[in-house]
Amino acid sequence: MVSAVFHSPPARIDDQTGFDLNSLLMAVMPPFLGMLLLMLIWSLVSIATAGSIPTPIDTAKQAINIFSDPFYRKGPNDQGVGWNVLASLQRVGLGFGLAALVGIPAGFVIGRFEFMSRMFNPLISLMRPVSPLAWLPIGLLVFKGAHPAAIWTIFICSIWPMIINTAVGVQRVPQDYMNVARVLNLSEWKIVTKILFPSVLPYMLTGVRLAVGTAWLVIVAAEMLTGGVGIGFWVWDEWNNLNVKNIIIAIFVIGIVGLMLEYALIKIASAFTYEEVKS
Repeated sequence: MVSAVFHSPPARIDDQTGFDLNSLLMAVMPPFLGMLLLMLIWSLVSIATAGSIPTPIDTAKQAINIFSDPFYRKGPNDQGVGWNVLASLQRVGLGFGLAALVGIPAGFVIGRFEFMSRMFNPLISLMRPVSPLAWLPIGLLVFKGAHPAAIWTIFICSIWPMIINTAVGVQRVPQDYMNVARVLNLSEWKIVTKILFPSVLPYMLTGVRLAVGTAWLVIVAAEMLTGGVGIGFWVWDEWNNLNVKNIIIAIFVIGIVGLMLEYALIKIASAFTYEEVKS
């Protein structure tokens, strides 16, 4: 008697659509279990603090109420969460944009010329570890206003990753490329546009991703001190009102917006580089 032995495939794959059940489970289950663990810990902390920390259900009900009208206006200091997020993004965009305009060209210059690298590396090493909140009083003193001071703080804290990563990218361009440029007697402009820029682009985009994450972190802290409209001020105002539910909602809003900024930059980096961009 001849018996046939059939082995089941390692994963269920639909022959027509190529649907892979294991891949779907691996994509969905870990994040779901992670969120479930967060909710469990959150509930236990709420019980342990005798309700000082609201439960996930109570917070979710409050979130539904807040996001039912996120763009209301009832005064200069009483606006919906949507306006606060937009105000923070506007400050981040201005500070980050100015940092990119200054930091990326500076990175090219520092990486291209050894004299400039030796000149500025000690200054960058000295300034980069300084806390964002230490720069805020300087901005208030110079610009005489909370809004420009917050933009200044974002600028000075987000410029360093762009300078450093761009300079490192320039320094890692293969010497053979530069030798060919020297043989062909290319101008400095052509060296930058035809050789350096394509080679440095992955490093530069990494610096941009790091900088935008730093900028979003800095704006929350800056707005908590300067006041006005913004997600950081909203957190501080809710703390003064002892509204812990809204503070927890603000934490999730800050995290989600930061995640969206990171995801958008990953997509931009993937569109302009041949290398795989990892989050």
